[in-house]
Amino acid sequence: MRFNSPLPRRKARIEIIPLIDVMFFLLAAFMMVSLTMQKTQTIKMNLPTAVAAQKNFKPEIFNIGVDQLGDLYAGKERRTMREIEGMVTNRLAGNSNLTITISGDKLATHGRVIEVLDMVRRSGVQKVSFAIEPPKE
Repeated sequence: MRFNSPLPRRKARIEIIPLIDVMFFLLAAFMMVSLTMQKTQTIKMNLPTAVAAQKNFKPEIFNIGVDQLGDLYAGKERRTMREIEGMVTNRLAGNSNLTITISGDKLATHGRVIEVLDMVRRSGVQKVSFAIEPPKE
């Protein structure tokens, strides 16, 4: 015999919205973890050591200095912009791996240093750096 309950009987149902939330959380967590993983697929090797190895590559570095008055120096000699441009072009023709270092005085104008940089770039030099002095502690 079956008695009817005064409370209405509810059917069980599965809520999908919390399931979707959990799945998105797992997806996001998996993506974050996979982005931080580093692949180290190297083979352990016992490499030989060289005793008498020498460096045979010495890059040619050409230094251009700009003093506080805007004068240009190639090495320790004062030169004009045209002379330095000719020197850079000649050295670049002999060595396509030429490196230019521009060192400007602390009181040199920014515009003059940029003129030198433009001249070096027009000459076709690819490697240009600026010489700085580290702060004194």
